[in-house]
Amino acid sequence: MPTTIHGVDELERMVGAHLGYSDYLVIDQERIDRFADATGDHQWIHVDSVRAAEGPFGTTIAHGYLTLSLVPMLLSQVLHVEGVAHGVNYGCNRVRFPSPVPVGAEVRAGASLESVEAVPGGVQVVLDVTVEVRGAAKPACAAQVVFRYYRA
Repeated sequence: MPTTIHGVDELERMVGAHLGYSDYLVIDQERIDRFADATGDHQWIHVDSVRAAEGPFGTTIAHGYLTLSLVPMLLSQVLHVEGVAHGVNYGCNRVRFPSPVPVGAEVRAGASLESVEAVPGGVQVVLDVTVEVRGAAKPACAAQVVFRYYRA
């Protein structure tokens, strides 16, 4: 169940709060292959299970940018902002990929509200997001993502 925030003023009061976690999502080879096709990144470590079995991770792994690209979808399970005209993904301040996502792994996102800053017509929101792999010691992705929400 996502954290529901009602309007810009409530966003401002939530700074510093952990907003929760998404459900786990299985990263299967089909998703990795489709991402490789969409981006043209067919590096063997992602798409060649035979060669990857002999590689450093013993299996294929998801692209780091595939993991990052899941953040908006996973965040939709964490945060829902009502009472705004619309919101847009404004970018990232920082992204790191501390550990791999092996094929078949389950990932989820957790988020904390880092800051809210006024911009013309609304606010800019910075979220600290961590994409975790179930059972892994380190996160697969740590990103500071930026959204803008415009007043209704």
